[in-house]
Amino acid sequence: MDAETLVVGCKYGDARGYRDGAVYSWKGIPFAAPTGGYMRFRSPESPRPWSGVLDCERYGPIAPQSPNSPIGISSEMSIGEDCLSLNIWAPEPDGEKRPVMVWIHGGAYVIGYSGQKIYDGRALCEAGNVVVVTLNYRLGALGFLDLSSFSSAGDTYESNLGLRDQISALEWVRDCIADFGGDPDNVTLFGESSGGGSVTTLMTVPRAEGLFHRAIAQSPPATSVYGRERAAVVAERFLGILEVSPARVGRLRQMPFEQLVEAAETVVGEIPTKVPGTLAMTPVVDRDLVPKYPVAAFQKGLSHRVPLIIGSNKDEPSIFRFMKSPLMPVDDSSVRAMLEALAKDRPDLEPERLAEIAAAYPDLPKPSGAMALSRDAGFRMPVLWVAEAHSEHSQTWVYRFDHATPMLKAARIGAGHATELPYVFGNFGTLGRDPSFWLGGRRSAIEVSGRIQRRWLAFAKHAVPAALDASKHWPQYEPRERATLLIDARDTVVADPEGAMREVWGAQVMGFS
Repeated sequence: MDAETLVVGCKYGDARGYRDGAVYSWKGIPFAAPTGGYMRFRSPESPRPWSGVLDCERYGPIAPQSPNSPIGISSEMSIGEDCLSLNIWAPEPDGEKRPVMVWIHGGAYVIGYSGQKIYDGRALCEAGNVVVVTLNYRLGALGFLDLSSFSSAGDTYESNLGLRDQISALEWVRDCIADFGGDPDNVTLFGESSGGGSVTTLMTVPRAEGLFHRAIAQSPPATSVYGRERAAVVAERFLGILEVSPARVGRLRQMPFEQLVEAAETVVGEIPTKVPGTLAMTPVVDRDLVPKYPVAAFQKGLSHRVPLIIGSNKDEPSIFRFMKSPLMPVDDSSVRAMLEALAKDRPDLEPERLAEIAAAYPDLPKPSGAMALSRDAGFRMPVLWVAEAHSEHSQTWVYRFDHATPMLKAARIGAGHATELPYVFGNFGTLGRDPSFWLGGRRSAIEVSGRIQRRWLAFAKHAVPAALDASKHWPQYEPRERATLLIDARDTVVADPEGAMREVWGAQVMGFS
C-alpha cells in the first residue's frame, strides 16, 4: 500500500482514502442508494455494496440546485441525483475510538453542498484528533417539496426527504464509522443556517434519537418549519409552473431534474416576497417523521436529552440586502408585511402583542431597525426559545458571534449570517477573491478561530465547551442567569444580553404555521 493512500473496509466494501496533511480523507462515499427515477420523492434506501476498492479521491455529485447559486459551484463539481454521499477526515485508524463530528451544510434548504471549500474538515480533524464527516442531502424540490397530499394507493410521495437523507447518513455513521477510527457512541451533530435548523428539527424527531449524542446549532431558523397546508400551497404552485395537474403528478418522476430545479427556483424567489419571513421549501410537520413543530416540541420537553450549543450572529440579516430576492425582510415595508401576514396566519396571537413588538424597534423605518426586528424574529428569539426549553432538562450553552474584520465592518456586513463558518472550520480565504482581510484583522481572526475550535472540539470530546487554554469560562445557560458567551476579539460572558427584547417578545412562539 502506498503511504499516500489508505484502504479501509466497511460494511459496504473497501474504500481508498488519501493522505491530506497529517490525516486521511475519504470523499464521495455513498451512504444511500441512488434516488432518481422511481425513487424520486421517496425515502432513501441503504447503499448497495460495491465490489473492488472504491476510490475516494474526489467528492461525489452535489444535490440538484440552481447553477446560478449565490454561493457559487466549483467547476470541479458535478450535479446529479445520485448525490447521497459523505466525506470523512480521520487520523490513521490505530484502535483508538475518536469523537465524531457530523456536519450538515446550510443554504436555505435549496442550495449548498458538502464539498464547499469552507467545509473542508482537515484543519478541524488535525486540531482536535477527531473524525469529521460532512454530507450531502437532497435539496429544494427533490428534498423539501411536500407532495404527500397527492399520494394515491398506487403511488406514494413522502415528505421531509432531505431530513430522511440526513438520518440515513447518521445511520451509516452508526454502522460504519468505527472502521475509520470513529466512536459511534460519541457523535456530535452540528450545522449552520438550514443545517442548524435541521439539527434543531432532528432533536425532536423520534427516529433520530440515539443517532447523535451532542448537538451544535449555529444560526438555526428553528421556527421555519411549517404545517402541511402551507406546504400544499407551495406544491400546488410548483405544479402550476410546470403545467402538471395533481392527477398527473407522476409525470414529475420522468422530467429532467433540471426542469424541476428551474421551477423550484421560481417558487423560492416568489414566496419570501409574497409572505415575507417565510421560506418556500423547508421541513414540514407531517405528523409522521416530524410529529410536532420543533420549537413547540422543545417547549413540551420532547427534545432529545443531549447537550446543546446554540447561538446566532450579531448582524444576521446584513448579507441578505445583497440578494435579488431577500430570504429575510430587510426594510420597513417587508417587515411590516411580515407582521401583518403573521397576524392573519396566527389568530391566537393578540394584535396588541405584535404592535408592542414593532414599537420596541423605534428605528423600524430605517434599514437598521427593520433588520434588527427581522434578525430577532428569524434567529435570535428562536435560539432563546429553544435554549430556555432545552435547558430545563439538558446541558445548554448559548453564544452570540460578534466578531467581524475591519473590512466587513466597513462594508456594513459585520458579523453577518454565516460569517462564523471559516472560524469554526479554520478555513479562511475560501471564497475566491475574499475581501475579508483587505483592511487587516487576520491575526485577530485566527485567534478567535482557535478559541472557537477548541470549545467545539472540547464539547465533542467531553460534552463541555471548555477551551482549556485560559479562555473565558462559559457557564451553562439557565433560565435564571441566562449566561451568554459573546464571541469577539475578546470573549465575554454576559447575563441575559437580550433581556429587554426577550421580555418584549415573550415566551409564546411567534412563527408561521
